[in-house]
Amino acid sequence: MKHALITGASRGLGLALARALAAEGWALTLTARSEEDLHSAAFDLDTSADVAAIAGDVADPAHRARLAEAAPRLDLLVNNASGLGPTPLPTLAGYPLDGLRDLFETNVIAPLALIQATLPALRQSGGAVLNISSDAAVEPYEGWGGYGATKAALDQVSNVLAVEEPDVAIWWVDPGEMRTRMLADAVGAEEAAAAPEPETVAPALLRLVAARPASGRFTRDALE
Repeated sequence: MKHALITGASRGLGLALARALAAEGWALTLTARSEEDLHSAAFDLDTSADVAAIAGDVADPAHRARLAEAAPRLDLLVNNASGLGPTPLPTLAGYPLDGLRDLFETNVIAPLALIQATLPALRQSGGAVLNISSDAAVEPYEGWGGYGATKAALDQVSNVLAVEEPDVAIWWVDPGEMRTRMLADAVGAEEAAAAPEPETVAPALLRLVAARPASGRFTRDALE
């Protein structure tokens, strides 16, 4: 049985991918900050799946250590947990720098630290890392400078890791706009409601994992 560790798994794309992998028979270790939401999400998964739910903040080193300990054998790490930053989305001219530091801690440092913690298991299994990116990493959207900068940094972390870890597949994927709480916080509930559900993206990610292409950056359109 293959084992995946998914961050930000209580809702949105993380939960959609957890459901899809559970249906494929994967064992799962799921994490998110809200214990109530996380356990509710885990309870609703395919009951035949082997699921562990460990609530906590991936920016917390002690929590990352617990996650790595819970997955001594690991085939797939999904770094999906992410922060948006201050809202309403500020321009860079007035971006609060303490908020930007916190955002880099959550969106860049924490994913890399979790990769570092789980690399021994991933190397042993010839596993893969899936980092969730964004078109804001490469496009100049007004107000998205802080978030986009963190995703651009995560892209480059992934790019270099792909060279340094040839035995582990490193994928960074732009899933496109999705109907999530984060998007609603950024653009408003009405506009966010017009975006596709995260469940429409999960099949493309499943195909990526099954096909196991060489390390690289992918978009949802390229995977469909």
